[in-house]
Amino acid sequence: MRWALAFLCLLALLMLGPLGVLAFGNLDLNTPWHMTRRESTGQAHDPSVERGAVVQVYGARIVRWRGAFGIHPWIAVKRAGAERYTTYDIVGWRARRGGDAMVSNEVEAPDMLWYGAHPQLLADHRGPQAEAMIDAIESAVAAYPWRGSYRLWPGPNSNTFVAWVARQVPALRLDLPPTAIGKDYLGLTTFSAPAPSGTGWQLSLAGLAGVTVARDEGLELNLLGLGFDVDDRALRLPGFGRLPERAR
Repeated sequence: MRWALAFLCLLALLMLGPLGVLAFGNLDLNTPWHMTRRESTGQAHDPSVERGAVVQVYGARIVRWRGAFGIHPWIAVKRAGAERYTTYDIVGWRARRGGDAMVSNEVEAPDMLWYGAHPQLLADHRGPQAEAMIDAIESAVAAYPWRGSYRLWPGPNSNTFVAWVARQVPALRLDLPPTAIGKDYLGLTTFSAPAPSGTGWQLSLAGLAGVTVARDEGLELNLLGLGFDVDDRALRLPGFGRLPERAR
């Protein structure tokens, strides 16, 4: 009975965030995906003004009800003098029947609404530092090992992809939020790796349970998507994210 009660309490905590977002968040559950807005949000640097190199990472709530659980991230790069950005992300439906889930696009503004959801800027690098990252980012994108498979949870998915690239390019210093479900997935036979921020290490059991010790992430414990940031005494809930939020 005690184990059953503990499991029910854990399940309630896991569902607290998504249910709260569904009830009180600003998710659009009615507009068909092909009718949602996709305009720029003004967070990206205009290539005609910013002539130097730019590397950015964005994350926005997933389309419809799945947005109650997590975000979809993407990487944007622009070399010095380029007129457009190149974006990289993983789209799950493309992996059906063994297809390639990797998507690369040339865009003027990589900060567009993700099917109506406002993206959060997760990393922003400019100048020579950004230029030096781009070759490493492109190499990491090409080497991503799960292009033909996708699972919403625990991974591999779009968050797994961005975390993979961040581990190969520690200069990104990417501290993904707890709503990046799948960021801790390392595969079925890999149990340790650098933290996505590149400032420490993590242990993970197929993304289901693990621990991260890093300068940027702090000491984080993770169980079935429920985490606790020991350093900042913050709960990391699926759906809601980090409670309380870190001061900016």
